[in-house]
Amino acid sequence: MKLLVFHIGHDRYGLPLRAVRRVLPLLELKALPLAPDAVAGLMNLHGDTVPVIDLSRISGGAPARQQFDTRIVLVDYTAPDGVTHALALLAERVSGVQDVAEQALQPSGVQAAPFLGAVAGDAEGLVQVVEVERLLPAELRALLFQPEGSAP
Repeated sequence: MKLLVFHIGHDRYGLPLRAVRRVLPLLELKALPLAPDAVAGLMNLHGDTVPVIDLSRISGGAPARQQFDTRIVLVDYTAPDGVTHALALLAERVSGVQDVAEQALQPSGVQAAPFLGAVAGDAEGLVQVVEVERLLPAELRALLFQPEGSAP
């Protein structure tokens, strides 16, 4: 499995490459007053607005630092109802793509965050898979993706 590797704090995580549409440099985001802490803002992608989630904040940490290797990762987020939405993720210290053998992935044994999946070890330590489809809690998903034609 190919993973786009990034960091939250000192720990490495990976987004399955099959879910990644594009990796973008930091863009100016529109702030959303009263939005939950995990929402970094909205970005304009060719005229469409896309919500941006701060992976550090949704994990319970401090906001992602805006550094030279902080990126916005555009992913396909499939909600439980089967509808796919564009979602952007603010990821710190993006280091590239890593190939992890499927047999090397093992359950973590801990259910601290519902979006964290299997782990694999290598010379650099552990990398844990972020399961994009499990990233958003129901309340946040309802705020970000209103059904068409409904009032916010």
